[in-house]
Amino acid sequence: MSADSGAPDLHAIVLAAGVSSRFGSAKQLVRIGDRPLLSLVAGRAAEAVGHALIVVLGARAAELAPLLKHSPGSVVVNRNWREGIASSIRTGVARLPPSCAGVMLVLADQACVTAQDLRRLAGAWRRQPLAVAAAQYGATIGAPAIFPQHVFAELRELRGDSGARVLLKRHAQRLVKVPMPAAAFDLDTPDDLLEITSTASE
Repeated sequence: MSADSGAPDLHAIVLAAGVSSRFGSAKQLVRIGDRPLLSLVAGRAAEAVGHALIVVLGARAAELAPLLKHSPGSVVVNRNWREGIASSIRTGVARLPPSCAGVMLVLADQACVTAQDLRRLAGAWRRQPLAVAAAQYGATIGAPAIFPQHVFAELRELRGDSGARVLLKRHAQRLVKVPMPAAAFDLDTPDDLLEITSTASE
């Protein structure tokens, strides 16, 4: 159920299936403050949507799954993770219940995005639940982003490693932009970690 009684039913999908090739090891395991990154991001997503949470794992799934044993929601393994992020989006969307009115896509490496950021995004979408809502940072519009149910078929058609950004362009006429400077920071390399750890703690 939605975190807000009577509000459209919103679910979140945390995309965490990548192999972290640029980082050199499983970045989902990196500790930010006192928690592993994956647990931190999943926890923040859960604060925005409650138990309506799906975490998609792929590479190193057996190693990462224990990090989520105390998290709400469910874990699903994308066996086709090598295809790219689109396969993880499809895997997560396939698990959404019929009652789901919108899905928030959250990237597991956006370590600086807070629960408050995600709640603001959810609030903006709930005010216009037929629109797409997405983070705006600098000149970029991207994840985290919320797609309403009428876009789910397009999410299921995504292929490759381009993610859902193509849909943000396609639905630009019905797009709610939510300023979110923290979404500009991705944990891709060890150098990124030095920058992120100083700002990621809530």
